[in-house]
Amino acid sequence: MASVLRSTILRHIRFPISRALTLNGSNLIVVRSMSSHGDDHLDKQEVISRVLDVVKSFPKVDPSKVTPDVHFQKDLGLDSLDNVEIVMAIEEEFKLEIPDKEADKIDSCHLAIEYIHNHPMAG
Repeated sequence: MASVLRSTILRHIRFPISRALTLNGSNLIVVRSMSSHGDDHLDKQEVISRVLDVVKSFPKVDPSKVTPDVHFQKDLGLDSLDNVEIVMAIEEEFKLEIPDKEADKIDSCHLAIEYIHNHPMAG
């Protein structure tokens, strides 16, 4: 059900491209922050902070209730469509696409944080 809603929403929503700079009208540079570990994984604290910021900025969420362990439906009272929208916002924040099978499993900040932290292309 959530994947059908997600697909429907994705067909009707356009997200802006961000973090790109143009130099001299021709060269495109994509700015990506890297962790201090020397690998491509983001620092876990940065992932936690950014995921929490995304969830706190969701219109139906009381920001004071958002913690790294909060469940979207049980703790925040969100429905399945809201869950899909939050996952889409997380995809946009980290510039990646989460496959529907995986996205359907992400129903809490904890699972979102773990997925993003372990994803090699998260930026």
